[in-house]
Amino acid sequence: MKVPTPNNTLDTRPARKKRFYSSLFFQLGVAVAAGILIGHFWPGIGSQLRPLGDGFIMLIKMIIAPLIFLVIVTGIAAVGDVKAVGRVGVKALLYFTGATLFALVFGLIIANIFQPGAGLNIDPSTLDDTALKESTGEAKDAASFILGIIPVSVIGAFADNNLLQVLFFSVFFGAAIVVVGQERCAPLLAVFDNVLELVFKIMSWVMRVAPLGALGAMGFIIGQYGISTLGTYAKLILACYLAALLFIGVLFLVAWAFARVPLWQFIRYTREEFLLALGTASTESVMPRIMTKLTNAGCSKATTGLVVPTGYSFNLDGAAIYLSISLLFLAQAFGHDLSFGQQLAALGILLLTSKGMAGVPGSSFLALSATAAALGIFPVAGVALLLGADRIMDSMRVAVNLLGNCVATFVVAKWEGQFDRDAMKRAFAGEITTVEAARMLGKEAEFESSQIERLKAEQAAAPAPETAKDTAHRRG
Repeated sequence: MKVPTPNNTLDTRPARKKRFYSSLFFQLGVAVAAGILIGHFWPGIGSQLRPLGDGFIMLIKMIIAPLIFLVIVTGIAAVGDVKAVGRVGVKALLYFTGATLFALVFGLIIANIFQPGAGLNIDPSTLDDTALKESTGEAKDAASFILGIIPVSVIGAFADNNLLQVLFFSVFFGAAIVVVGQERCAPLLAVFDNVLELVFKIMSWVMRVAPLGALGAMGFIIGQYGISTLGTYAKLILACYLAALLFIGVLFLVAWAFARVPLWQFIRYTREEFLLALGTASTESVMPRIMTKLTNAGCSKATTGLVVPTGYSFNLDGAAIYLSISLLFLAQAFGHDLSFGQQLAALGILLLTSKGMAGVPGSSFLALSATAAALGIFPVAGVALLLGADRIMDSMRVAVNLLGNCVATFVVAKWEGQFDRDAMKRAFAGEITTVEAARMLGKEAEFESSQIERLKAEQAAAPAPETAKDTAHRRG
């Protein structure tokens, strides 16, 4: 399909086909495989590759805060309606709560069917929680968590890379631009558009070293914990990964039923981002690129900018599945068969603790520890049993978390009437050059005007429709 170029002319040049080895997907696949081999056969070397993965994640984090600020501000300004932004936020939180609750229930069902911890008969007196204390951060109550969203200092929020605080300030800043008037703020928005272009250019440079980051992260995980860990926790790992696959099937149905999005085509469209997230065991490593691709695929900038960063803290479907399965695994390992009432109580506690631990190191251990302490069924130190398998489960959590947030963005965008299905089809078909540039740089209006001019030209060239007067004259 021929698409308009930025100067409103048709681009008839054939697309240049990339060589397979220059594809980021191919390079990431080779890097992940190499990391697994190095970690398995040379675990000492694999354990020392961690700085490569950590360095890449730090490079990505360097641009996340400014990216969120710029995307949200320019997106809200483009919408031009503060009430619409508020509706998007409310709808996103409603969806997040429902999705998390379903994921927790889904995990409990799988754990009840497979009984992954049955027969282990762990003796509580043999437990040592020293490693657990070293792996977790400090828990926060609900009030502290909510107050923590409000930044004491805007500069501090950016300096600490606190995404929820950056999001909070960005919404206020974008709303202020709408209230003051876009005409008065046009010079500022033009600067923001140019800075956003620079951020994406930096992102393209950072992505060139993504294979090294995946190599280092995967080499460290396998070298440090070993493939032998798979045998020790085989039943638990299989239960979690099976639950993840079934839940992804549910996401396929949700995406098609609510937004008519063929999720398999979307996964193929974002395969590089998903492979990078799996290789680095981090969804943050792909946040900038996944936001760009969601925008290219028809979701408005305002919806994408609000839903994705918020979902990184409030919509962790993969983590929810892992928490519910792990809770029953530990109860079964200590010989406790939880009743239906106890599981309902655990469900309510997990729904709260899984939200309140967002952004805290070792959040899954904290959520399980808080739930164990509240239920009093097994000792809190028993959570340390999961230390060996936790990193092996990262791939499952990352894949489901990322896909769940993408589906949430499509659903909320469709719900709010800010979803362009034609743009999605063009993006999935690979016709994204002009659309990507226009949307990524906040120039939707420029792109749409070029389309309008093209349609006007086509209408002018077409024969005029016959009027009633013409018809009467012809018949006479």
